[in-house]
Amino acid sequence: MKKLYKGIHKFQGSYFKKEKAFFKRLSKRQAPEVLFITCSDSRIDPNLVTQSKPGELFIVRNIGNIIPPYDAIKDKNSVAAAIEFAVLSLKVKDIIVCGHSNCGAMQAIFKDERELRNMPHLKDWLKLAAPVKDIVLKHYPETSAEIRQRITEEKNVLCQLHNIQTYPFVQEALNEGVLHLHGWYYNIGTGSIYYYNSSEDAFELISEQGMKGDK
Repeated sequence: MKKLYKGIHKFQGSYFKKEKAFFKRLSKRQAPEVLFITCSDSRIDPNLVTQSKPGELFIVRNIGNIIPPYDAIKDKNSVAAAIEFAVLSLKVKDIIVCGHSNCGAMQAIFKDERELRNMPHLKDWLKLAAPVKDIVLKHYPETSAEIRQRITEEKNVLCQLHNIQTYPFVQEALNEGVLHLHGWYYNIGTGSIYYYNSSEDAFELISEQGMKGDK
């Protein structure tokens, strides 16, 4: 905690002090153009990897960057509430679903449920990713553990892109062309970020030279 307290004082005495006018404007309202859905993993920092400022990303984080399908959770679905607010109130133009390497949630979906018996909420949450597990076991049964992990993480991003389209207001905005979906994959060890190219059905490296816009 001491490190965090020192960080607060440093922020207030340096960055905030220099950007005081910016934060004053920011305190009046938020107008992000992007909803960024990613994992709760402590190694993921959306603002850092995109070099975006406060107010530019509306961020939703949870275990495994999972998006429950519409009506999958009847009560107290905070992810659905955030999507509603971002799309219907903030009018974001883009939604990014970003998975990542070495994802503990994507490792956990292959565990025996008995291993999670002391974490009932986590066990129930990960059941939402069961379709990802089924796809991997059916189509990639003979892959090594390392390759299976990467495939699982990428397939999870695609499944969540599918799930978010089950929300009627999201589908309506997509049909009207005022909203766009993007699937990203972040490799923590290399710093590389890949986008899902639907025309090639593959994740391709985002680069300043080669990136023409993900689809």
